[in-house]
Amino acid sequence: MRETDGKGGPFVAVRRVSQGPPRGSGCRSSPGSTAWIGRGLSCVCAQRRDNNTRLLFDLTPSQEECLRRLQSRIDVAYDSSKKEHQEALWALWYAAYPGVELYGIISDQWKEMGWQGKDPSTDFRGGGFISLENLLFFAKNYPKSFQDLLQKREGVRAMWEYPFAVAGVNITFMLIQMLDLQAAKPTSMMASVFLKLLSENERAFDMLYCMSFKMMDQQWLAMRASYMDFNLVMKSTRRQLEQELLLEDIQRIEDMPSYSLLKR
Repeated sequence: MRETDGKGGPFVAVRRVSQGPPRGSGCRSSPGSTAWIGRGLSCVCAQRRDNNTRLLFDLTPSQEECLRRLQSRIDVAYDSSKKEHQEALWALWYAAYPGVELYGIISDQWKEMGWQGKDPSTDFRGGGFISLENLLFFAKNYPKSFQDLLQKREGVRAMWEYPFAVAGVNITFMLIQMLDLQAAKPTSMMASVFLKLLSENERAFDMLYCMSFKMMDQQWLAMRASYMDFNLVMKSTRRQLEQELLLEDIQRIEDMPSYSLLKR
């Protein structure tokens, strides 16, 4: 069912059918990490401009390198003609639905995950290939939390739920905006803090994504939201993330309070 987000933007409402690293000074890579990425989507997430006064923060050489590597991921658009991109999509399916055969890269089965149509590639026009990478990282590293969200297992759910996959793409896009990750240097204190976290752990963005997804779902439940409230939920999630990043003594991504939401 296609609805609007209350501001004229497209949004798909999904009806609920059943309940169901060591620290250091350099940019650390996680063992076996991959590099899938993308761009796109007419996003329904909260979009807020910072104050007119924009600050610039100097970066250490290692932070500059970490930012450059993350930006290179953000700049990669999803390309359905590339084998590695197709393989990433296949991998996402089997991570989400182990033992359930996928009949094709274009299939109505994808709607079960919360994509808008039978071709998920059309939904990447805002989060890009990195949004697929984020989803796959979540499924592989925090399968319990991933499945809880995918299956809508926790809390009293709305009759019309947010579409899981499209919400995930929106979260990627929201984080890129919030942290101004396409700028040459951080322009806010929280962006500066995040780059310090990134220099401690190169997967900090992917981990922050997982935490944000769990946080968004908690906000959804607390607000007793339905699909028309999605933008409000995203705005509330963004505010909470901003507050956490500005807390004192946040030295690692694991120090953020919302990290405790993740369950493997």
